[in-house]
Amino acid sequence: MNERALNILLPAAVFLAALGAWEAMVAIKAIPPYILPAPSRIATTLIADWDTLSASLWVTLRITFSALLAAVIGGVVLAVLFAQWKWVERSFFPFAVIMQVTPIVAIAPLLLVYLEGSSAVLVCAFVVAFFPILSNTALGLASADHNLVDLMELYRASRWQQLLYLRLPAALPYFLGGLRIGGGLALIGAIVAEIAAGSAGRGAGLAFRIVESGYRLNIPRMFAALVLISVTGILIFLTFTVLSHVLLGRWHDSARTREN
Repeated sequence: MNERALNILLPAAVFLAALGAWEAMVAIKAIPPYILPAPSRIATTLIADWDTLSASLWVTLRITFSALLAAVIGGVVLAVLFAQWKWVERSFFPFAVIMQVTPIVAIAPLLLVYLEGSSAVLVCAFVVAFFPILSNTALGLASADHNLVDLMELYRASRWQQLLYLRLPAALPYFLGGLRIGGGLALIGAIVAEIAAGSAGRGAGLAFRIVESGYRLNIPRMFAALVLISVTGILIFLTFTVLSHVLLGRWHDSARTREN
């Protein structure tokens, strides 16, 4: 068995063993499902309540990816402006830092005062996803090889030509790293804001289902919603990891290091 197969099979075996131990402990100690449901009970609840949970999952996914798209557009555009004009960076970067260091739990109730529930949730998810993309992209744009920058200036390349042919390719690995972080943070921001909003009805996401299930002591459904959130976060991370590998290919050191 080669090392790559072992790296895949070993975590899977440990995970399955943990589930088996969980299932056995619940059965042996006769723990009621309103205290700790067994994995089999969570799986059956996930199937039985799929209509409700899938609708809530779609709401959460729509908010997450809408916020992430807005964060990508806003973060990249602002990072380009930072790279082109330092006075823009000095003027606006402190505001981006303030947005990042202020806890989203404190921001969400305030936004609910001024915005409609779904809009407030979207803004909260955007706020937490925005800064990693902005900071990583700005760092990448500023990390272009200074020798190549001097060479392009020697050949009288314009500032925008330097951006297009040198700085943007140099910033791609940094941007993709920020995208992986921002994707997970957008999901976290959406969940936190949904809990703060507490809105029911068709616009209720997975976070509301967790709170609702807790009030009703429907703990298996709560765990089922948590499973969907965790799986969604893992899939987002894996998707952007694969995208990073495809775009970087063999030309960047990080991609070659992973392959070796």
